[in-house]
Amino acid sequence: MTSIRKQRSKNPKPPPPQIAANYKLRLFITGTTPRSTRSVLNIRSICQQFLLGRYDLEIVDIYQQPSLAREHQIIAAPTLIKEFTLPLRTLVGDFSDRERVLSGLGLIYSTV
Repeated sequence: MTSIRKQRSKNPKPPPPQIAANYKLRLFITGTTPRSTRSVLNIRSICQQFLLGRYDLEIVDIYQQPSLAREHQIIAAPTLIKEFTLPLRTLVGDFSDRERVLSGLGLIYSTV
């Protein structure tokens, strides 16, 4: 009798894009300040590297849309809200600490 065993890969492949969850992100910024510009660049870079084809990023300037900032109770900017996939998460800062951002988005698990 022959036994067939599946061998586990040391580097598991991520799920195909059609199965993987799509992320809905909303980034609140304050105009074209250096901090706002840096936060947009950092988030776009992270999304392109880790969520390619699986994310929707909306950038909201709270100077132009203050009602959205009130609706989402934004008290600091830049603020990133991960609306989907659940759980809802809110991150504040310029997002230069990639490990912290990836952990906050639920893309890696860290003790940060």
